[in-house]
Amino acid sequence: MQKIIPFLWFDTQAEEAMNFYISIFRNSRVLTVNRYGEAGPGPRGSVMTASFLLDGQEFVALNGGPVYHFTPAISFVVKCESQQEVDEYWDQLSAGGREDQCAWLQDKFGVSWQIVPRVLIELLNDPDPIKAQRVMAAMMKMKKIDIAALKRAYGQGENT
Repeated sequence: MQKIIPFLWFDTQAEEAMNFYISIFRNSRVLTVNRYGEAGPGPRGSVMTASFLLDGQEFVALNGGPVYHFTPAISFVVKCESQQEVDEYWDQLSAGGREDQCAWLQDKFGVSWQIVPRVLIELLNDPDPIKAQRVMAAMMKMKKIDIAALKRAYGQGENT
């Protein structure tokens, strides 16, 4: 049993968002969908909550009305092993949304995601602070992360 479950408050798009996310991530599926009844507060028969798995991580989405909105203060990090994986998640999640700086994007529902290749973390944690800073400087100029460009920045000055 998962102890901590992200709970996402949507206006009316909980089911649409859930279906969008499970179409993107492998090993994902709908767990439950609960609908409003006579007591409301949403329209009878509309989705109240939907629980689902995204690559084994449980989430719950609520149609709670327009009271709250997502901000980049909370985001979900997607760890990637390759440029192909970065490209796929970036393209799918940013469709209809907004591309931000340094691996961040907002999807069409306003949820923030960070699409981060494993190698970025490794290069930023290099014991050589000069190499790590070159990688940081290169990343700061990117929206979607370009692994080859990070590696070039990391290796600059090696043959000088």
